Amino acid sequence: MGFWAPLVLSHSRRQGVVRLRLRDLQEAFQRKGSVPLGLATVLQDLLRRGELQRESDFMASVDSSWISWGVGVFLLKPLKWTLSNMLGDNKVPAEEVLVAVELLKEKAEEVYRLYQNSPLSSHPVVALSELSTLCAGSCPDERTFYLVLLQLQKEKRVTVLEQNGEKIVKFARGPHAKVSPVNDVDVGVYQLMQSEQLLSRKVESLSQEAERCKEEARRACRAGKKQLALRSLKAKQRTEKRIEALHAKLDTVQGILDRIYASQTDQMVFNAYQAGVGALKLSMKDVTVEKAESLVDQIQELCDTQDEVSQTLAGGVTNGLDFDSEELEKELDILLQDTTKEHFDLPENPPETFYTNSVPNPRISDAELEAELEKLSLSEGGLVPSSKSPKRQLEPTL
Repeated sequence: MGFWAPLVLSHSRRQGVVRLRLRDLQEAFQRKGSVPLGLATVLQDLLRRGELQRESDFMASVDSSWISWGVGVFLLKPLKWTLSNMLGDNKVPAEEVLVAVELLKEKAEEVYRLYQNSPLSSHPVVALSELSTLCAGSCPDERTFYLVLLQLQKEKRVTVLEQNGEKIVKFARGPHAKVSPVNDVDVGVYQLMQSEQLLSRKVESLSQEAERCKEEARRACRAGKKQLALRSLKAKQRTEKRIEALHAKLDTVQGILDRIYASQTDQMVFNAYQAGVGALKLSMKDVTVEKAESLVDQIQELCDTQDEVSQTLAGGVTNGLDFDSEELEKELDILLQDTTKEHFDLPENPPETFYTNSVPNPRISDAELEAELEKLSLSEGGLVPSSKSPKRQLEPTL
């Protein structure tokens, strides 16, 4: 169940369909001549959880008086389905059409965005045939298209009315707004729109006819049939006069429609202004000019006090000692002059002294060395100065 239930819905989403049948699923999931035996149980569970709904039940749940075209297709349930529901039999017939609720909502949102981004959204009322042509790429078949319309009607985003044998659809103004019932103004605007389309088609047809008459006159002239060429030119002129008359009527109808659209825009702007005024009144409920002036005076007073405190703190504390800045500068100049006159006598570098194995500095004179040697007295095993030996021939024992 955890595997097949999401797989059934994802398969329908990839196929772009909202209607599914057990037989179609068995054919789609067939592998090597075998079909999954548990698909019926999966569909029963999805029905129980509300993710699927029988198409007949869905149709009955929407109050749609305009669905008379589908009485024989939708509203009259087969007898075996009715008896199975009454007797509590939850088996899903292989041919029964089920509706994926979540997929239908997604498809309805897609159709609504498609309409909003199309030129048809210039007026909330549109012919059902034009809407069907617009949604041909999104809805694979007519039954899906009508199911989507029913879902939008269930969400209060569209309403459908039959007028002179033709159904018209009215959309809500905004994505989160609720649609209002079709009124006389909507019907009048729809009739004007139909007249505009009819006149445009007539003008196009007459333009083609005028071009045809012109071509016939050219061929007759080449063939030397002057009278026939003149008749063709007269027919062309008459057609052009009719085109001019139709153009005048078409301009009038388009002007009326432009004024209606402008008035609707003005009404929307007026409502927005009115809502803005109400919000502004609520936000300015406790604010008056006197309170604002008092508040500004208090702010100015506090700012002045803060400036005075800052100036006082910046002055510092002198403990009663006042110093003359000019005298301080003169004393500083004297100190600078004395500093430039001073000469520092640096001591000479001390003589270099080298010691190697504790031997005295060799720069001592020979006389001093001899004097030192004469004063030495030798201990045992040492050397004694001798009067017979020369003074320079000494072998110190180290």
